Amino acid sequence: MTKPAPGAPRLKVPLRPADVRGLSRLGVDAVVGVTDLVETMHHTIASVSGITGRAPDGRPSGITGFVYRAVRGTARTVGQGLDVLWGALPFDTATSTPEREAFVAALNGVWGDHLVDTGNPLAIPMSLRIGGRPYRQALANARPTGKLLVLVHGLAMNDLQWSRRGHDHGQALARDLGFTPVYLHYNSGLHVSQNGRAFAALLDDLVADWPVPVDELVIVCHSMGGLVTRSACSVAEGRPWMAALRKLVFLGTPHHGAPLERGGRLVDTLLGVSPYVAPFARLGKTRSAGITDLRFGNLQDADWQHRDRHAQKQDDRRPTPLPDGVQCFLVAATTSAQSTGLRSAMLGDGLVPVASALGVHRDPKLALNVPQSHQMVVTAANHWDLLSRGDVYQQIRTWLT
Repeated sequence: MTKPAPGAPRLKVPLRPADVRGLSRLGVDAVVGVTDLVETMHHTIASVSGITGRAPDGRPSGITGFVYRAVRGTARTVGQGLDVLWGALPFDTATSTPEREAFVAALNGVWGDHLVDTGNPLAIPMSLRIGGRPYRQALANARPTGKLLVLVHGLAMNDLQWSRRGHDHGQALARDLGFTPVYLHYNSGLHVSQNGRAFAALLDDLVADWPVPVDELVIVCHSMGGLVTRSACSVAEGRPWMAALRKLVFLGTPHHGAPLERGGRLVDTLLGVSPYVAPFARLGKTRSAGITDLRFGNLQDADWQHRDRHAQKQDDRRPTPLPDGVQCFLVAATTSAQSTGLRSAMLGDGLVPVASALGVHRDPKLALNVPQSHQMVVTAANHWDLLSRGDVYQQIRTWLT
C-alpha cells in the first residue's frame, strides 16, 4: 500500500460507514439540485425572457429535456447503488470523536430538516447525554444529586462544544455548586417549535427517571438553545418537570431574531428580481427551518405554519412570555468595547444584537421585561466567548447560588 507523502493532508474527521452513506445521499441530492438549476437557466435563456420579471414556467422539451431527465435519472440510479453498498457494511459502533460530532452538527444546522425528510442517517436524533454518552450509561457509576442542570447548545453546535478553552459551565457548576449536569444533543436544523416539543417530552422522562428526587431543575442555554427552551416551556404547563424548574439562564439568545438571517431573506428577494438569476435563489432557500426561525425568533408552530418561511417579512409572532414562577437571567455580548452604540445595536456579539439578547422589543406584548438585576452585558466578546468567559461564569454562579 502506498504511504501518504510527507506533509500530505490527513483525514481529520473520522467518519462511520453510516456517515459516508449519508454524505453519498447528500451528494446525489446536490447533483439533482444543480441539474434542476441549470435546466431552469437553460429554459429561461431559450425562452428569451426579459431582464426583469417572472421566469417562464415548465421545463425544456425534446432532446434537451431528455438530456436533463437522463442526468437526474443516472444520478439517482448511482445513488441507489451506493446506498445499497454502504448499507451492506457492518454497523460501526466505535466511539465518536469531537471532530466528527462537530462536522455532523454543522450539517444538521444547515440542512437538518432536509436530512430528516429524506431519512438521511446523518440526521441527529434528540437525546440527553453526559460526555457524549447517553446519560443513563454515564450515571451508572456516578452519584447524581437532586440539583439537576440541563445545558442546551445553539445552532449547528453539539453538546460537547460546551467545553471551550478548557472551561465548561456545566462542569464548573457541578464542582462549585453541586449540580449534576446533563447536556441536550439535538438537530438544530429543525423548527424551534418541533425541537421544543421533543425537549419537553425528554424532560418528562429525565425527571421521572432521575435516580434521586429532583429538588431543583435549572436550564442554561446558549443561542438558539434558549429559543428551544422557551418553546419547551410554552407547551409544558402542568408537567412535573415544570414544577421542579427554578431558573433559566440565557446566553446570547436571539429572543427577537438575528439580522444576518433577515439579510438572507433580502438576498433571496434580490435574486428573484430577474428570471436569469432567480434559479440561484434556490441555493439560499436550502437553508434549514431552524435558521429561518432565527429571522424573528419563532417559538410556536403558528409563527411559521401556513406561510413561505423564506419570504416572511413581518414580525407577526404570537407572544410567548417567559414561564411564570421561574427566575430568568439574560446575558448579552458585544464585540465593541462599549455596551451601547450602533455596533452593539446592529451586530452585538457578531450574530445577535444586544437588544435581542436582552429581550427588548418595541411591542410590549413581545418584550420580555426581565429586571435589570437579572441582566448582564459583556463587552469585547463574541457569540462563543459567552461559553468560556470567566466573568460570565462568575455571574451565572452568583445567580444560581
